[in-house]
Order: sequence, then C-alpha cells, then structure tokens
Amino acid sequence: MPSYTVTVTTGSQWFAGTDDYVYLTLMGSKKCSEKHLLDKAFYNDFERGAIDSYDITESEDIGDVQLLKLEKHKYWYKDDWYCRHITVKTPSGDYLEFPCYSWITNDKEVVLREGKAKLSRDDVTQLLKQHRRKELQERQKLYRWKEWHPGFPLSIDAHSYHDLPHDIQFDSEKGVDFILNYTKAMENLFVNSFMHMFQSSWNDFADFEKIFVRISNTISEYVMQHWQEDFMFGYQFLNGCNPVMITKCKQIPANFPVTNEMVECSLERNLTLEQEIEKGNIFIVDYHLLDGISANKTDPCTIQHIAAPICLLYKNLENKIVPIAIQLNQEPGPENPIFLPSDAHYDWLLAKIWVRSSDFHVHQTVSHLLRSHLLSEVFAIAMFRQLPAVHPVFKLLIPHVRFTIAINTKAREQLICECGLFDKANATGGGGHVELLLRAMKYFTYESLCFPEAIRMRGMENTEEIPYYFYRDDGLKVWDATVNFVRDVVNVYYASDQTICEDEELQAFLKDVFVYGLRDNKESGFPKTIKTKDKLIEYLTLVIFTASSQHAAVNFGQYDWCSWIPNSPPTMRKPPPTEKGVVTIEFIIESLPDRGRSCWHLGAVWALSQFQDNEIFLGYYPDEHFVEKSVKEAMVKLRKNLEEITSFIQDRNKNKKLPYYYMSPDRIPNSVAV
Repeated sequence: MPSYTVTVTTGSQWFAGTDDYVYLTLMGSKKCSEKHLLDKAFYNDFERGAIDSYDITESEDIGDVQLLKLEKHKYWYKDDWYCRHITVKTPSGDYLEFPCYSWITNDKEVVLREGKAKLSRDDVTQLLKQHRRKELQERQKLYRWKEWHPGFPLSIDAHSYHDLPHDIQFDSEKGVDFILNYTKAMENLFVNSFMHMFQSSWNDFADFEKIFVRISNTISEYVMQHWQEDFMFGYQFLNGCNPVMITKCKQIPANFPVTNEMVECSLERNLTLEQEIEKGNIFIVDYHLLDGISANKTDPCTIQHIAAPICLLYKNLENKIVPIAIQLNQEPGPENPIFLPSDAHYDWLLAKIWVRSSDFHVHQTVSHLLRSHLLSEVFAIAMFRQLPAVHPVFKLLIPHVRFTIAINTKAREQLICECGLFDKANATGGGGHVELLLRAMKYFTYESLCFPEAIRMRGMENTEEIPYYFYRDDGLKVWDATVNFVRDVVNVYYASDQTICEDEELQAFLKDVFVYGLRDNKESGFPKTIKTKDKLIEYLTLVIFTASSQHAAVNFGQYDWCSWIPNSPPTMRKPPPTEKGVVTIEFIIESLPDRGRSCWHLGAVWALSQFQDNEIFLGYYPDEHFVEKSVKEAMVKLRKNLEEITSFIQDRNKNKKLPYYYMSPDRIPNSVAV
C-alpha cells in the first residue's frame, strides 16, 4: 500500500495558525487519493510558525502526484489559516514541493501545483490545463481594473482597503494606517504642542529648530547647518531624494533669457557661458510641469502659492554643482526677474527656497507617486490577472509587488483623496496634485524608466565630467546586477525568442499593462507585445528595479532632506517676488509654511521614510516560489553581487559628511510597501 509523508508549514505572521479542520487530497495521474483529515491526536495542529508532518496511506497507486487539494472547514468560528508550503514525500522517496503562500479562508479549497515553474506549452494533461485556466478565471474576478481618477493609470477595483483580497493585505494593520502613522510620528517628534498654532508664522530660521529632531550622524542635521549654501543646493539635484531632474544643458531655453553678462562672475574658467555649455559644465532643472497648476484653496484663511522655476547650474573648478541663475516662472518679463548669486542675500536665498519647494511637489507627485507607486500597482494587477502561480514570470515578480496594492489603496483612502492628509500641508493639495500627475502622464515613457537610458537621456552618464553623482553610479551597479539575475532566470525557461512569442500568458500580461493599466497610451512607448529574450529581460528588469531600487532612491531620503522645513517647504504663503531688492528675512519667514503645516510635513516625511516591520530587502526571497536548483543558484549569485555593491558603497561612505546610501542593496526593499 503506497504511503506518503506530508509536511505542512504554517506562516509565522500574526493569526496565521488555525484550529479549523484541514483536509488534503492528492490528485494523481491515475486517480485521486482519498480525502485525508490532517490531524494528530492530543496535538494542536497548524499553530503559527509550525511545521507539521502527517503519514497518509492509500489503498491503490494514484500515479504521479500532479495537484494537491487543501480544504478547510470551520471548527468553532471563522479562523483563517496562512499556509506557506507543503512537501510531499512519495512512495519512491522523491520530495515534491507545493508552494502556497496564501490565506485559506472559511470553507475555501485551494488546489496547488508542484513548485517547478512551467509555461503553458509544458502542460500536456487535461487536469493541469484546466487548473491553469480556472486559476486565472478566479483571479480575474478578484483583481479587476478600475479608474480611480480620469486620466490616471488604472488601479485595483476596491472601495476600501478591507475589500482587497486577503492575500495582498498587510500582515497586520500596524504601520500602514497613514492617519495613525502621522499622529504617532508627531508624538515621536514632540511637535504636537505646535498644532494649536496651526496658522501662525515662525519667528525666524532658528525658530524652526523647535520642531527639528536631532538624530546623531544624520544628513538632516548637516542640511540644517548648510542649507543656505550654494553647494548644498546644487548637491541635492545629484544625490537628494529627487535626483532625477538635473539635465546637461545643450542650449539656454528661449523662455529663460540668461546672458553671459549676468553669470560671468560665477564662471571660473575664463570662458563665456556659451563656451561653458560646449564644455559640458552647465546644467539645467526646469519645473515647467508646475506652470499653471492650481494652488491649495482648502483653507480660506491661508492663501498658498506655486511657482514653476527654471534653474541654471554650473560645475565649478572643485567639480561642485552650484546654481548661477534662477527664474521663478516660465514666462520671462520685467515682473519675472532672473535671480543671481550676485543679488542681495535674501533675494537669492528666497529664489533657491522657491526652487526647493517646487522640487518637493514634483518629487512627491511625479517621481514618487506616479513613477514608482502607481506604476508598480499596474504591474501587480496585470500579473495577478494574467499569470498563473506556476508561471516563471509570476514567481519572479511576486516578491516585488508585495503589499504594493495595499499601500496604494490606503493612500487613496487617506492620503491623496479629497480632504485627505495631502491637503493639510501641501500647496498642490486640494486638486493641484491631480493636475500635476495628469500633466506628467504626457511625459511618462518606457525609455525613461530604463535606468541607464534615463541617465543618458539627461546627458548625465559621463562619470569623469560629473564625478559625484552617486545616485547614477550606485543605480547602474544595481541595475546591472538585476539584469544579470533576470537573464539567468529567463534563460532557464525560454530556450529561444520563439518560446517568448508563443507564450500567450506572458503576452496577455504585457497587453494588460499597456491597454488597461496605462490606458492604451502609445506615446508611452510601452510594448504591447515582446518578441525577443533581450527585450523581455529589459522589461522584467524595469519592473523589478522600479518597485525596489528606484522607489528606495526617491522615498527613504525624505526625512534626511525634507525635515529641515526651509530646505523643502511643502507650501509657500506669499507669491514669488516680482522685483529684486524687496525681500527681507521677515518676508521669507512669512512665505514659509506656518507652524501647523510644518508639523504635518515633518510627520509625513518621518512616516514615509520608515521601513516596514519585517522588511525584505533586495536579493532575499524567503518565500520559495521557485524550487529549481538553477534559479536558486541565480539567487545566490545575485546576493553575492549585491553584497559586493553594498561593501563598495559602505567603503565609499566612510568618513563622508554626506553619505549616499539610498541605492545600497541592504537598504532597498523588494517592493513598494510604504
């Protein structure tokens, strides 16, 4: 009589265990086994974190085990169970792995496939083909596209967080409620006492220190001490929390009439402005996306303002990038002067503050929300809808969409919704952020998400000409490590380009991303279909890099660079100056956010900069969706490459007053989860 040993691993997260009855049926190539109750006498089965083994005996040979069916029936009350995986030792001594990694809820049955990844062409039996088809049909009912706002990328169809499928919700509510997080952050930062003075101004720059929290050896304190200096202003375009705006200047734009006479006292090589441009020493940052965006009107007692600056920067003889000209709006004219370092101290300082405030708006809405959060959600939904769990691309991507749909749903409920937290402190609240995102969609391209190409498009690739661009240097290393890993995995399952063309599930995934997620936007350059291995490797690298490394680069530096309010004001309460020589320290203080908005902003950047509890970092895959030795070897190789990058970054950062670590693999979470 054939006997099998079944080993069941229960998850270790809160409430993962169950007291319900669990039944198992083996579905073989010849017949199905009996339905076995997994239960040991005088033993508490399926406790949280437990590994339980059961011996089951069959009266007849059932053939090769193809599927495994789990059923759960109520014992006393609703008691969901999180099953990690099941191992079956067959009568011949073989071990079969059945990954589950999902919640089994009341009276729900789950049918699992053996863990080897398979393309649809590899399935020959009707049983496996039907299972594959049924799984996708059920998922497409659960994961539906919905337009949250006209013109936005499509998102998950869920009215609230609690409507989401259990499998994609957070392990616990702790740490994922924005309102709770912000309140807790303000308590931790000791700023609650200022909230009753919501609309009152600070007295001077030193007054901002009352809410500034000193944490030893952090960048934030260095920023507080040096924020007024030109080198610090310029450095942030390279290695701050929005290092994606700076571009090599090929020619001065027609709407930014900077002349050689204006800037010659800032140029250090005895060259004209034109010659400096030719030598590659001039850079530009243009916030044209903000031109005409509506400022926040949700508080009638506080008028708020938005500008759309253009800033010219210069690489000086010390290879530092410093600002040399700033125009605060797009249309040149007598009431839109070009501010210069040679102007009065407060004129120049306020111009730089306006640029920093504008950078904050573009960073939050475009670099952070659109290009990492919303895009990663598109990939996640399409993956769940079109790729069965046995598909190698599903197994590759599932760690990189962990909690992404959940965090975005929370954000739509509490953060970026009408009257949400975003409206409290930001000049783009009250609808401006929606206008900005819709405008940014027009410039949103596949090419700009391929990291090496994005760097080249901005003319920032030359490491000798631009030596201290750590975002670029570290990002290229991590991109290359990711490409090599993806290539290793793709080569295991796709023998040729033809295999890719014939993979209907993969092509359906690509089509879902393009047609639904990205609204059939041909201007985006996203492929609707892929026909070569090289293109597939690039595409999957883009998905993983966007969700992990790129999100880390624009998210986890927010407290470092934005906690000193004058360096990153979330709103401005006076309009940009229209003439020179009128700005005073009092005018600047009255322009900066009031006490209440400063506190909300501080709580926000603190909360958004924290890692999740039990964060999983790049290169680590504790959920073993892949069982093949070749893929596990590729994971080991990836980790080795990433560890070398981490060591390199740690060595470089030693004794640096401004270390750059946002692209260090040991600080890059696998997915967008905060």
